[in-house]
Amino acid sequence: MKTNAVRLLDAMGISYHLRSYEFDPDNLGAEGVAAKIGMEPEQVFKTLVARGDRNGVCFAVIPANGELDLKALAKLSGDRKAEVAPLKEVEPLTGYIRGGVTVLGARKAYPTFVDETIVLFDVISVSAGQRGLQVILAPDDYLRVTEATTGSISRDKKG
Repeated sequence: MKTNAVRLLDAMGISYHLRSYEFDPDNLGAEGVAAKIGMEPEQVFKTLVARGDRNGVCFAVIPANGELDLKALAKLSGDRKAEVAPLKEVEPLTGYIRGGVTVLGARKAYPTFVDETIVLFDVISVSAGQRGLQVILAPDDYLRVTEATTGSISRDKKG
């Protein structure tokens, strides 16, 4: 079964690979996904839904081993402050459930902000739009498809 994310990549002629894995609904963390698909956590990017006080909903895409720097996201997005959207709002906003959220093929094309470290790798991994399925592609292709703005929006996780 092809996801909306995969259909979008096909329609745009983007080269990618799919990698499936066994997911645990009680442990949907991106670092666990990285281990299961055999990639470094720095190369696996998780997609968060955030909301700014001026510009509204946006996507924030950061490395699996990082945490979102809300002040940096607000600055990059032109907001005074930003917060992560409540989990109950994620599916209505994006069409995707937790553990399967991706910018690719989302219900609405919200502004996308990606941590600048994405360009350090030959390939990266993001959710393919469902739990247990990742799409591996070149960072430049991902940035082109998502029309993302890059910046320093991630920081190391606190202890």
